Amino acid sequence: MRIAIDYTAAIQQHAGIGRYTRNLVGALAELDQSNQYVLFSAGRDPAPPPWPANFSRRELPINDRHLAILWQRLKLPLPAELFTGRIDLFHSPDFVLPPLVRAAKVLTIHDLSFVRLPECSSPALLRYLLDAVPPSIARADHLLADSHASKRDLAEVYNIDPQRITVIYAGFDPVFTAVPAADDAEVLTRHGLSTPYILSVGTLQPRKNYPTLIRAYSRLVAEQDIPHQLVIAGERGWLTEEIDRAIADSGITERIRVLGFTPDADLPALYRGAALFAFPSLYEGFGIPLLEAMGCGTPVVASNNSSLPEVAGDAAILVEPRDAEALAAAMWRVLSDDTLRSSLCERGFARTQVFSWQAAAEMLLSVYRRFS
Repeated sequence: MRIAIDYTAAIQQHAGIGRYTRNLVGALAELDQSNQYVLFSAGRDPAPPPWPANFSRRELPINDRHLAILWQRLKLPLPAELFTGRIDLFHSPDFVLPPLVRAAKVLTIHDLSFVRLPECSSPALLRYLLDAVPPSIARADHLLADSHASKRDLAEVYNIDPQRITVIYAGFDPVFTAVPAADDAEVLTRHGLSTPYILSVGTLQPRKNYPTLIRAYSRLVAEQDIPHQLVIAGERGWLTEEIDRAIADSGITERIRVLGFTPDADLPALYRGAALFAFPSLYEGFGIPLLEAMGCGTPVVASNNSSLPEVAGDAAILVEPRDAEALAAAMWRVLSDDTLRSSLCERGFARTQVFSWQAAAEMLLSVYRRFS
């Protein structure tokens, strides 16, 4: 088969779907030398990896925003095959499909946060997703979801036969290890950090629920006199006013560090240096940071909603994310109980072994083969 994959997110987005796409396609390239692949993208990859001979690139001299306007807003009927050449299957790993003529269509829907929590999306993004995603779902021959929780959401919200949806879990990257690296101290120094600290990772936006985390942290400082800093590693996204207000109202702004965008290469050191990883998200399609923290030997407190119990298993303390008091109590349990910390670390490492990008690529290839 000749398969085209929309690789735009991999070169345009540092985290989230971008990282997911890079890892999944990279594992697929190691697995499959039989099919021919065309990696289609809006924009150029500034540092492309060495692709095998059965992988080729088609890079458009236009950015992803402008291409989305042409295809999704203006509904310009220019089929993707004009750019990819003849293909048997087109896979979009980022919510929407382009116009296509004959190719089978596989579409990944990572989550339905824009439906379940529309108040957490920027108005422009919400309008775009509500307009573009449902028609793409209707046109897709098969859908992929990151978790069974997301699969259930898809089936319920859009009345989809579950047989049309395959769950492909994200993988665990073994670079996230508890074994210290030689430059760990240098990474922490470069970010102005000293231990101990509590870590959270993710884009600054309402769904990550940072205001509740900040209130829970402030409660811990006031009630338990913990010496820890609170460190948030993530680039600024949208609707961040409440986060800024929560920091200002905390009374301990000097102890709350927002690092901004953090390179992937720095994340293992940040996880390893943390006494606790807190992830009180209001909704996740999967939640890769859970596995990253567990792999680095850091105990985890996370939300009890959406996909997070499915991913965490018994390897994290799960709480109601909107309850700052409950979140503070769970964090204190982990910080103050060495036996619990040790148990969570052991279970966390075991949990990471359930997920691999190789297994994800094998599942993806099995979906592709249905259309051969």
